[in-house]
Amino acid sequence: MTSRPAAVVLLSGGLDSAVALALCRSEGFAAYALTIDYGQRHRQELAAARRVAQVLEAERHIVLSLDLTQWGGSALTDDHPVPAGRDPSVMGADIPITYVPGRNTVFLSLAMAWAETLGTGDVFIGAHTLDYSGYPDCRPEYFRAFEQMADLATKSGVEGLFRFVIHTPLIGMTKTQIVRTGSRLGVPFELTSSCYQPAPGLAACGVCDSCILRQRAFKEAGIEDPIPYVPGN
Repeated sequence: MTSRPAAVVLLSGGLDSAVALALCRSEGFAAYALTIDYGQRHRQELAAARRVAQVLEAERHIVLSLDLTQWGGSALTDDHPVPAGRDPSVMGADIPITYVPGRNTVFLSLAMAWAETLGTGDVFIGAHTLDYSGYPDCRPEYFRAFEQMADLATKSGVEGLFRFVIHTPLIGMTKTQIVRTGSRLGVPFELTSSCYQPAPGLAACGVCDSCILRQRAFKEAGIEDPIPYVPGN
């Protein structure tokens, strides 16, 4: 039984959440990784999350099924086309079709519930506001509001046992800084998956918003991106 304080980490299997997991452990927490299988089209990230959790030595890793395809509303949960070939300068101009309604609120609620059973209010998420695609549930004011809600909605919060803290260690980083931080912490980039529409052989498409931002970040960081891409992309 570890003597380190526990923290729940939302782990998608992508670059950002893997770095968040590594940062959680570097800050002295025992990391409990939570991955949500919500019916996402890019299901390769579930296997990536399992690999990352193992290599980065999460205390426990849960993959929880929750089918958000029942109502869709996103290119990640139904048959809307995924945006491709967009310039990064326009990605944050509006909320894209890859936005999944309520996703972070649902995910954080589940992480909050698990954290409370572990006797902790610490939850990590790899959200950031620079070099992102305009998602409203990635903003600092959203996370502060969630903390207030969690303190009001839980037995632990009402009884004053502990306060909930949503740790967002990447919130002010550029994607390039995230890559450099992950490299310093030994994050296994080759095991992560960021693509929204991978090819049949699971090579990343190289043209979706997530791939474009990832490729630019590795290039600017001067680090080779070890995952395979579709030839020419």
